Parts: sequence; C-alpha cells; structure tokens
Amino acid sequence: MTEALSVNKREMDRRHFLKIAGASIAAAAIPAVPAAAEETVNLVLWAWLPDFQAQVDLFEKAHPNIKVKLINSGQGPAEYTNLRAGLKAGSGLPDVCHVEFQVVRSFKQVKALADMGKWANSHKSEFAEWSWNQVSDGDKAYAMPWDSGPIGMLYRNDVFEKYGISLPKTWDEFAEQAIKLHEAAPDTYLTNAIFTDGGWVNSLLWQAGWRPFEVNGTEISIQVNGVVAKKFATYWQHLLDRKAVEAKPGFVAEWYTSLDQGRYATWLTAAWGPVFLTSFAKTSSGKWRAAAIPQWESGKFVSANWGGSTLAALATSQHPKEAAELAIWLTTNKEATTLYTTKQFLFPVLNDLLNSPEFANKPFEFYGGQQVNQIFIESAKHVDPSFQWSPFQDYVNSTMGDELGAAASGKGTLAEAFDRLQNTFVQYAQDQGFTVKT
Repeated sequence: MTEALSVNKREMDRRHFLKIAGASIAAAAIPAVPAAAEETVNLVLWAWLPDFQAQVDLFEKAHPNIKVKLINSGQGPAEYTNLRAGLKAGSGLPDVCHVEFQVVRSFKQVKALADMGKWANSHKSEFAEWSWNQVSDGDKAYAMPWDSGPIGMLYRNDVFEKYGISLPKTWDEFAEQAIKLHEAAPDTYLTNAIFTDGGWVNSLLWQAGWRPFEVNGTEISIQVNGVVAKKFATYWQHLLDRKAVEAKPGFVAEWYTSLDQGRYATWLTAAWGPVFLTSFAKTSSGKWRAAAIPQWESGKFVSANWGGSTLAALATSQHPKEAAELAIWLTTNKEATTLYTTKQFLFPVLNDLLNSPEFANKPFEFYGGQQVNQIFIESAKHVDPSFQWSPFQDYVNSTMGDELGAAASGKGTLAEAFDRLQNTFVQYAQDQGFTVKT
C-alpha cells in the first residue's frame, strides 16, 4: 500500500502562526528525577515548534542519561515528505516526531508509529477526551496529544454595533445576520468562507455531524456526500447565491487587510486564531471579541477542532521506552506544558490547563479586555469525540480545497462538488489498496 505524497499548499494558517508567535520567557529549573535509562541514550526529535529547545532542555535536566538532538525537518507537509522518504529508505528517521492530528492515522496505517500504550495509557484521563480518541485505538496509543484548535468565532464588535447586528447563536441566525449586514453595507460581509482550505471546511463539517470515513484495517467506508454534507452545502450555497458572504482564499494579503479594515466582520476560526489575529490586524486592536461557534440546533452545544498536533514515537526507534518517555514527558510535564501556553501560545489539551483559572481568566487587551480563553475552553469541552480522519487526510484536505473552492467561486455548486469528492476519494482509496464500502 503506497502513501499519498500530496502537499496541501494552503495549510499555512496555524503553522504560520507558530512561526511568528513565541514571546520569550525564562524556563524555570526543575528538580532532577531518576533517569529513564541507566546508560546514556541518544534520541533524535523532529519538531517545528519555535523555541522548543527550552522544553527539550527541561527534559534533559530531568533525564540526565537521555540526550536529545532537536531538528526542524520542515513544517507539516515538508516534514511528512521527509518521514516518508526515510521510511522508504529505511534510514534517517528520528525517534520522536511532530505529527498533526489529521495525519496520525496515515502514518499508523503504514505501521510507522510505535504503540506507546503500555507507558501512555496511565495518562489518558489527563487529556480532553476527543484528543485522546484521535491518537488511540483501544489500549493502543500511537501519539501523545500536544496542542489543539477547538473552533469558535472572532467578531468585530464595532461593526456589529454600527449596523445593529445580533451575535448569532445558531447557524440560522448567522445566515439572517449575514444577509442583514450585507444589505445595509454592500462592501461588508459577515464572513469570508475559506472553502479553499480543506482544514477549515473539515472543522465546520465535523461540527455539523459529518463522519465521512470509517476505517478498519484495510477496509474503509466512505460517505462524503451524505445528508450532512448536502445540508451543509445547501446552507452555504444560499449565502453565496445571495452574495451575503464572500469565499476568497484565506491567509493572503487581501484577506489579512479585509479583517483588519472591517470588510469581514467575523472570522470562524480555532483557538490559535486569537493570538494569530493580533499579529497582523494592528489597526483594529480593541475592536474584536470572541464568541462560541454558532450551533445547528438551538439549545445544544457541539464543537469541533481545526489544527493541533501530537508527538509520536516511531516504530523504528532503537530505544522505544526512552522515545516514549520523551513524547509522554514533553506533553504531560507541568512545567513544560505550562510553558507552551505562555511561550509558544499553544492551546492546551491537558485538562489541568483547560481548568486552570490563570489560563482561563487571562484578559486580552486586543479583545477589549475579554477573557478570550474561556470561549475556547468551553469549545474544547464540547468537541465531538466520534470524528475519524481518513488514512490519506493530506490528500483529502487538498482535494476538498480544490473542489469546494472552485464551486464557491462559481464553478458549479457545493453539492455537486461533494458528489465529485465522493467519487474521487473512492477511486483514490481503491488505488491505495483499500477495500471500499460506500
């Protein structure tokens, strides 16, 4: 079975944020604890997180008999390409690597990831349920959750007040307010729907109840264009046809400017979005607020995730216990994990941090002093844990962005695009050696 080598050229959102985030903070020394190995063990760690050496240094202080060489082998797809090349060559691989949630299954499928369950399972209850589900299979654990992106909504309070726009609690209300705003201000839109970004679309479909893939070994069930997808397509097609929202590419100069200048009154985003927005929307500081993602059914709160990553030990490591200890410690140690939220501004997956008053109650001047983390903490508690990624998610995200982006720009309809995606993914899965059920 071969692996897809597609690269999602649009997946620069969260990774771009990680490049520019990262305020400095002194790493506090911690008491040494007994080493995990009697003799010195040398490990190689691939990760693209900025300023990550500080946490690696903490690990080495706590494990004086384990030495770690930290290498940035590329962000996201670039690293995955190097991993696949190493797997094919049978050499040049790290002991532990940085892997995003959506591709854990891809590498698990080709038996690249070690099962860390016997060491990691005792930590299961420490993590948000949905995040552990993304990396585990029964008692097997193939990666350690590291950071996440529960979804929410950032909005321009000044635009809402100027045009009498009500904060939408449901998607029906969102559509009503989108039409109202654009009728009142033809050059202003409630949002820009980033259909060219498969990750963005996937998160909103996840929240809507979309469950396109179910994998059991080499068998895969694919239902991309079912009832949920068609309802989602009809909803957004109506807004596109009414020209009540735009559907231009995100994370480009025009998009940045449109958010900063108020052309777009909301950004449907994830927990990494609030800090990312502060990096480019300088002139609109103080005008933004955060709110929960609109709901499909009034009275219910269902959320989803966009972004986030893990640390995984590779099955090829000559030091599996120590590799597992590195991945586990870096994602569970209190000093290290707290530092992620203050140094690299990662959004946590550990319940202790999600329940921390210090983290929850931090005010953000950019958001008028609002305690923005509270919005995304609540979202994290309601991420539906039943979602499954495909074993070729990089290809899925890229193809979704191409098809839905084209449809949103007027080349056919979103519903027709979902039909094409269904056929494309069935054929692709078969070409990869899967037995497909539809």
